[in-house]
Formats: sequence, structure tokens, C-alpha cells
Amino acid sequence: MSREDELRANLAEVEERIAKACEAAGRDRGDVMLLAVTKTWPASDVEILYGLGLRNFAENRDQEASAKVAQLRHLEEARWHMVGRLQRNKAKSVVEWADQVDSVDSVRLAEALAKAARAHGKKLDVLLQVSIDGDTSRGGCAVEDVPELAGVITRSGDLILRGAMTVAPLTMKPSQAFDALASVVSGLRDDHPTVRSVSAGMSGDLEDAISHGSTCVRVGTALLGGRRLTSP
Repeated sequence: MSREDELRANLAEVEERIAKACEAAGRDRGDVMLLAVTKTWPASDVEILYGLGLRNFAENRDQEASAKVAQLRHLEEARWHMVGRLQRNKAKSVVEWADQVDSVDSVRLAEALAKAARAHGKKLDVLLQVSIDGDTSRGGCAVEDVPELAGVITRSGDLILRGAMTVAPLTMKPSQAFDALASVVSGLRDDHPTVRSVSAGMSGDLEDAISHGSTCVRVGTALLGGRRLTSP
């Protein structure tokens, strides 16, 4: 089986899962974005997925992503998300390739991204990464810190707050985490009209996330296979 045939089959299975989950939840399939997590996989895989109709791709390391995006400039409709933990000193580099940063979890990072976006002459879409269980050592801001961080982002004028994301903690049932994130986003919408996105759910729990209101599922393994240990 060629790599293209493999990815086509994987995509069909993922699409079927998403469609069934949406139907079960009484939701429209168009309400849920499939974000292909292409970290550690070659640019050629992105080209194949693009040819199969995907347009949204996610990376988690700046160095790998910047090189990959540079190879794929000809994919004019591709939209790139930064989903990994991000250090402030990488803000300038990330702003050069990312259309959206989904892992903003501190005021200092938000300020660094705003400064970099301003210097680059662009408005940068961002999501707050929320630590539902409060263990911020794994990334994400505590739920109680969300209003302050959202305010900093909105007032910057250079960042556009689009919503929030989370990774379900191992110590919590995914449904509980996804329900909590939906509540966080609902609260944000009251004060921030640009907020729409609830980014939750990955290869193993996307159905649960969709049933709790996720508008973006981040899928890597189910699309591309087991994670490669090193970048190609």
C-alpha cells in the first residue's frame, strides 16, 4: 500500500468517526474542524493530506515547523497551528510561520507573542491552553487565571482570542475535562465576542470531546500512524 493510500484510508476512518459522533450529539459535521497533527512527520505527508482536502495542520516544535512550513509555501490554503508548549524566546520565530497559537498559557507569553506579531505586522489568532486539573507543570493556565489572561490578550490589540484548548488529564475522566473546558469557553464568550473555538479531543477520545461541544479535534496517530521518534 502506498503512503497516499494509507493516509486516504486513515482519513476516511477518522472522518467516519467524526461524522458519527456529530450525529450522535445532534450536531452538524461542519461545526467540528479536523486539525491534523503532523509533528515528526515529513512535509510529503502534509502534501498528501492537503491533496485529500485537509487544510489545517498542527506542529509542536518551532524548529521543525519553521523548516516544514518553508517547504510547503506552495500550499496556499494551508493553515498552521502551534500546539506545543512555547517559550517566550521562541515567540518571534513562531509568529513567522504560525497562523494560530493554541497553547497560550501565561501573561508573559501572551505579551511576547503580541510584541512579535506587532513587529511582524500581523494579527495572530490564539487559544488559551487551560489546565483543567490545575497542574500547570504540564502546560496550561489554571481555570481561575483564565479571565486575567483573556483580558491581556484582548487588550493587546495584536492577538485575537479565538477560544480555549485542553488536554484531558490522565487523572480525570475525559468527559469531565471536556465538560469543564466547555464551561470555560462559555464564560469567555460573555466578554469576548471573538471566542468560538473549543479545542478538545485527540485520536483516542474525539467522540467524547465532540459530545461535550468540541469544535476542533486534534488528530495525529489515527491519521498518520504511531509517532516517529525523530524528525525526517
